[in-house]
Amino acid sequence: MTPILTTAFKAARKAGHMMTRAAGNLDAIKVDSKAFNDFVSDVDREAEAIILDSLLYSHPDHLIRSEEGGYFTGSKSRDGVEIRQLSAAEVPAKPEYEWIIDPLDGTTNFLHGHKQYAISMALLHKGVLAEALVFAPEYNDLYTASRGQGALLNDKRIRVSNRIELPQCLIATGFPVVDQSMMDTYLAILKDFLAKTAGGRREGAASLDLCHVASGRVDGFFEFNLKPWDIAAGALIAKEAGAIITDMHGEGSWLESGDIVAANPKVLAQMLQIIGAHL
Repeated sequence: MTPILTTAFKAARKAGHMMTRAAGNLDAIKVDSKAFNDFVSDVDREAEAIILDSLLYSHPDHLIRSEEGGYFTGSKSRDGVEIRQLSAAEVPAKPEYEWIIDPLDGTTNFLHGHKQYAISMALLHKGVLAEALVFAPEYNDLYTASRGQGALLNDKRIRVSNRIELPQCLIATGFPVVDQSMMDTYLAILKDFLAKTAGGRREGAASLDLCHVASGRVDGFFEFNLKPWDIAAGALIAKEAGAIITDMHGEGSWLESGDIVAANPKVLAQMLQIIGAHL
């Protein structure tokens, strides 16, 4: 790993240890609802605090965008690091270094004792994804990627699957449970995929879905209306493993729109054809 990913992993490992301890007593966790089917817990907030403290101690000039708290920056002090949350007016338009983090991707899974959750951390350099880390504490799986250097799972290089026929492919997806405005369209697309593939999987953590594309555990992934912290790290890992990432129209606006499709080039083309027929 690069030095900056080593710092990120130390933060993720510490947060992961806290999560697995908390998972042993789920009834004690305080949970709030941000919106319909969108939850935040004390564990999300504690994980965020651990990651902010670690990243900003090492890189106080970096900007951090987090799911739970917005934008942060820091400055070193005698006691460690002083972390400051920024107002919208204070956020720089073009930061040199910006982290996009989800301290707990898959909160609903976590709160139900389902082990499919992860810590997701991506670093943009001058607006371009440069480094990525996704850590699944329950499985001790660490996915990393540096731009132009390939992708790794537990220090072993990974590649997307080599399947090219859609009927042989296993496709991952995510249900639109928060914003349900696309539900009818989504269900029609899903019905088409289930009729034309080897099957579908809905695991509930987009960062891991993208990592599973990267490692060949699934052959493709699509989902509507995600947030940057859901997909930034996983997308770079998938790209460095040989995947193509687009929006639903085959364009490059996936990080902004949150509509994302990921697969090897042959499978991606077939997925876009199915999706496009319903848009």
